[in-house]
This record gives sequence, structure tokens and C-alpha cells, in this order.
Amino acid sequence: MELQIIQNKIYEIRGQKVMLDFDLAILYEVETRALKQAVRRNIDRFPVDFMFQLSKKEWKELITNCDNLSQSIKFSPVTPFAFTEQGVSMLSSVLNSKKAIQVNITIIRAFVMFRQHLSNFKEIKGLIAKIEAEMNLKFKDIHQALNYLLKKEKQETSQKKRKLIGYKK
Repeated sequence: MELQIIQNKIYEIRGQKVMLDFDLAILYEVETRALKQAVRRNIDRFPVDFMFQLSKKEWKELITNCDNLSQSIKFSPVTPFAFTEQGVSMLSSVLNSKKAIQVNITIIRAFVMFRQHLSNFKEIKGLIAKIEAEMNLKFKDIHQALNYLLKKEKQETSQKKRKLIGYKK
């Protein structure tokens, strides 16, 4: 299973990276109904930092922003469960199949890659900020030099307008 496929199924909701129940059901090769049923039977394994159900407003917003959702999912009357990385880990123990374990390992790797990319992004952002500060200082110096030259030019042109005193050749 490709990590890119899984990464495309990770959404940011409530400030957390999550995967939705219907995507997980496809990956685990079970029905969404069966996945939800297994979760409900073991609900004490899924505290709110592991899994939460989307509100109607969040679901509508996600449908609006994501073009890759199938029509059957978009018009489902039930809002999906969203699983954090820890919730996905817990799912493999609830579903308890070889496929679930294999998929789970791949999903965890995808979450780890997301964190690495985020870390790299922060480093790059810091470097850009440092370069911007250096450039701003250099541009400030250039701006001051240009202002000095413009003032000097104005002074020289004002002296040229004076009436010359002395002999003409």
C-alpha cells in the first residue's frame, strides 16, 4: 500500500490530523458499518483525543472543501467518526485481523512522515525568516544610500541655478 494514498486520506479537523471512518473501512477492507460497530462495542478504548464524531457543520465544510469524496458518502445521513493517530492505532486491536495490523503499520508511517514534513517546514520557515531579516537590513542600507544621493543631487542642482559671478570667456 502506498503512503501517498494514505496521506491523501488524512484531513485536518479541529486542529488535528485525522482519518475518517469510511476511508479506514476501505483500507481495512471492512464495511463502514462494521468498523463503527466494533468501535461502539469498545468505546472506552476511544477517548476524545483518539476519536470523535464530526458535527453536521464540520461534515458540510469537509464536503464543500473535498472534491474527492464519493457521492454516496457525501449524502450519508450519519456524520463520520474521525480517528487521530492514536485512534487508528487502537483500531487494529479492535478489528484484530492481519490486514488491520498491516494497514495500521502503513498508516502510522504516513502520520510519522507528516510530522517529519511539518518539522522540515518549520526549519525552512525559520531560515526564510532569517534571510528576510538580513535582506531587510541590506535594503534599509541601500534605501539610506539612495536617499543620501538624491539629497546630494538636489543640493548640486540648486547650486547650478545661481547666477555666476566673475569673468566670462
